[in-house]
Amino acid sequence: MMAVARQPVHVRKGDTVEVIAGRNRGKRGKVLRVFPRRGRLIVEGVHVVKRHAKPTPKLPQGGIVQKEAQISASKVMLVCGKCGEAVRFGHDHLPDGTKVRVCRNCGEQIG
Repeated sequence: MMAVARQPVHVRKGDTVEVIAGRNRGKRGKVLRVFPRRGRLIVEGVHVVKRHAKPTPKLPQGGIVQKEAQISASKVMLVCGKCGEAVRFGHDHLPDGTKVRVCRNCGEQIG
């Protein structure tokens, strides 16, 4: 079995993103989980699917449960907190040497 190379994902857990392609285009939400090896992520309130669940101690009645499914990281763009727009971002270095993401529209630091 071959080792899977880590795919670069441009967003992190906790970022606010906007979906730019697919049936959920235009929806915004917070990134709940990132899967860098697959290049996928889970966004709050986006790509909600229904699953049939058996009764468990956590869910005693069972039934149909709605939950967020994974989407491709290429379908989302980061949202700038200052502009409020879905933007591309660049990188900049602070005087203390740390690398930060910067909005390409307004120049504001992101995250």
